[in-house]
Amino acid sequence: MNGLRLTAFVGECDTWHHRPLFAEIVHRAHRAGLAGASVFRGVEGFGGTSVVHTSRLLSLSEDLPVAIVIVDTEERVRAFLPELEEIIGEGLVALDPVEVLRFPGRDGDDEGGSGHEEEAR
Repeated sequence: MNGLRLTAFVGECDTWHHRPLFAEIVHRAHRAGLAGASVFRGVEGFGGTSVVHTSRLLSLSEDLPVAIVIVDTEERVRAFLPELEEIIGEGLVALDPVEVLRFPGRDGDDEGGSGHEEEAR
């Protein structure tokens, strides 16, 4: 299946109404019925401020980069973009076309699936 991968890059300390921004994005993606979302914490990076944040130096280990990756059909991902635009202030979103492969669980069912996988086909 052809799909679209959305990767949102934000800071670990970014918030939306006193909640971590990455958590808000994941919960909104879930509410929107997207196939899945994962959050990855970076060990080093910089953003619009050009300040390098790294986990190697204790004094610079605050506000590490975070990437939220969402994959679904192009139509569903693009429909989610207005929600991201509403809550991401200073950040970056990348869209990449992807080929999506699904591997069923050992018993033939999707393990840990959200129940939305069929909709994403």
